[in-house]
Amino acid sequence: MTGDPDATVLAVDDEPDLAELYRVYLDPAYDVRIATGGEEALDAMDESVDVVLLDRRMPDMSGHEVLEEIRGEGYDARVAMLTAVEPDVDIVEMPFDDYKTKPVTKEDLLTLVEVLLHRAAFDERSQEFFALASKKAALEAAGTTGSEEYEELVERMESVRLEVDDTLDHLSARDAFVEVPGEVP
Repeated sequence: MTGDPDATVLAVDDEPDLAELYRVYLDPAYDVRIATGGEEALDAMDESVDVVLLDRRMPDMSGHEVLEEIRGEGYDARVAMLTAVEPDVDIVEMPFDDYKTKPVTKEDLLTLVEVLLHRAAFDERSQEFFALASKKAALEAAGTTGSEEYEELVERMESVRLEVDDTLDHLSARDAFVEVPGEVP
């Protein structure tokens, strides 16, 4: 993985050694900032941050509170909850893009950041679909699928998928009629 040295990653974990390890893993490929608490994370957050790796349980502010602040301020960064907390139905309404349970390897972390940066290139509905799919996968991995919230998540995901498919079909049909210039000898 080559990464994008122009992309900025903010890694937030209340365990300083773990935050530093994330920096070591990611630093060769990305511009990395670390924070060891919620307030520090919000101070480090700005428009240049592309990806936030966010611990869910921290003493001063929870990851959920930090996430709400990030979204409330209008930042467009992709956010992954990177936490020891097993997912439950409470994640369904949380506005994150991916959810990974610790521990994670260097390869897991690099892949996660690369995927999130790739997703950022998609339009808003596609991003919503990816976020819903990630929540669905996290709940399934935790065996938490027998709830009304899970069923609503699946229905929302299907609805968004149909919208994305319609958009892609429309774009593909439109592109089929675009004249492709021939080679110039």
